[in-house]
Amino acid sequence: MRADRWTPDLMPDLTGRTMVVTGATSGLGLATTQALTARGARVVLAVRDEAKARRAAGDTAEIRRLDLADLDSVREFAARLHDDHRHLDVLINNAGVMATPHTLSPQGHELQFATNHLGHFALTGLLLDLLLAGTGPRVVTVTSVNHRRARLPFLEPSRYSPMGAYNTTKLANAMFGYELHRRLSAANSPLSSILAHPGYTATNLQTSATTPMWRFLLGTVGNRLLAQPVARGAWPQLFAATAPGAQPGQLIAPDGPGELRGYPAVRELSAAATDTDNGRRLWELSEQSTGVRFGQLIA
Repeated sequence: MRADRWTPDLMPDLTGRTMVVTGATSGLGLATTQALTARGARVVLAVRDEAKARRAAGDTAEIRRLDLADLDSVREFAARLHDDHRHLDVLINNAGVMATPHTLSPQGHELQFATNHLGHFALTGLLLDLLLAGTGPRVVTVTSVNHRRARLPFLEPSRYSPMGAYNTTKLANAMFGYELHRRLSAANSPLSSILAHPGYTATNLQTSATTPMWRFLLGTVGNRLLAQPVARGAWPQLFAATAPGAQPGQLIAPDGPGELRGYPAVRELSAAATDTDNGRRLWELSEQSTGVRFGQLIA
C-alpha cells in the first residue's frame, strides 16, 4: 500500500482525541503539534524547556516538562499525566539528540541512547494503560533512514563515534517500534505501533550537533542542498498518527529517492530492525536499563 500524494489536509477531524508529542518545542515536534491542534486534537507538549515551548506554542497549550535522558523525569511526567488524564489516544515518540560528545545520562547510560531510545521505551511502558483506554490508540516512533547503516544497539563499539552512536539509536527506535508491534499483535491488542521517519528535513537537530564537522556537513551543507522544509518533514509521522490507511508495523517515510524527501509512503524496514532475536534482545536490555516492564498488558 502506498499513500500517494497524502498531505495533512487529508487528516480527519481529531476533536476529542488526546495526544502526546515529545520534543514539541521546535522542529518536527512543533510542526506535528501545530498540524494536530489545527484539526482539533488536544496535544500535550512533552518538552525539556517549558519556557521555550510556551513562546513557541502559546499560553493555551498544555505543556509539561520531560527530560527523556533522565528516567526519573520520565516517571514523574507519566505520573502527572495519570493524575490529569484518563486516556491517551496517540503517543508520538519524536524527540531526539544527534552527534553529541560522549556523555552519560543521570542513570549512567550513553546520552544519545538514553534520550532517543531508553526514554521513549520507558515512557511508552509507563503510559501503556492510558493508551489501552484510548480510542483506536497508536504509538508512533520516529526513526531515521540512518537506521539502515547502524550497528546493533547491544554491540559495544571499539570507540565512540558521535554519528555512529546516533545511527545506533535510530536502529534501536526501529527495532523497538517493530518489536512492540509484534508483541501487541500476539496479544490481539487494540493498540497499534507504527514507525515513521522524516527523510532529510531542515531542523535544528543538524545545526545543534555538537561536533563542528557534523554541524557543517549536516546543517550548513545538508540543510541548504538536500533538506525539505520542517512542515513537510512532519508528514510521515502525521500520516502514521492519524491516517486510516496506516497499518500496525509499517514504516511510513518519504517516497522520493533515498527516502530523503517526498510524500508519505510505506517503506521497508531493514532486516536488522525486523529480526525477532534482535528485537527480543533489545527489549530485555531496555527493561534492565530502565526498570520498566510492560507487564501482562501485552505478550
